[in-house]
Amino acid sequence: MNQESGIKQSTGTSSLPPADRRTRPLFPLGQIVATPAVLKHFVEHCTRPDSFIHQHVTGNWGAIPPEDVRENALSVLNGFRVLSAYEVGGKHFWIITEADRSVTTLLFPEEY
Repeated sequence: MNQESGIKQSTGTSSLPPADRRTRPLFPLGQIVATPAVLKHFVEHCTRPDSFIHQHVTGNWGAIPPEDVRENALSVLNGFRVLSAYEVGGKHFWIITEADRSVTTLLFPEEY
């Protein structure tokens, strides 16, 4: 606990089970949408987004740094935005679920 503010500080741990043990959704996705560029890229690489969306919603957030993993764990517990990063055909894309859980978007980082 911070002596000055009286606020308990996070230790960086969460109450979420390890990502490889999760199969149930951790949060609602809302409407799932994708940019035209991401959809075209998936078609060009004969890839479907389903498995990436499943990984995202079950807490396997792909290629994000440890601080973003911790932030996502807090975001799931506190209702903030959740970000995942994956790669298809040598190109990275993001999946972002908004804080209000109304929409989940697949997009390239440069489209953000």
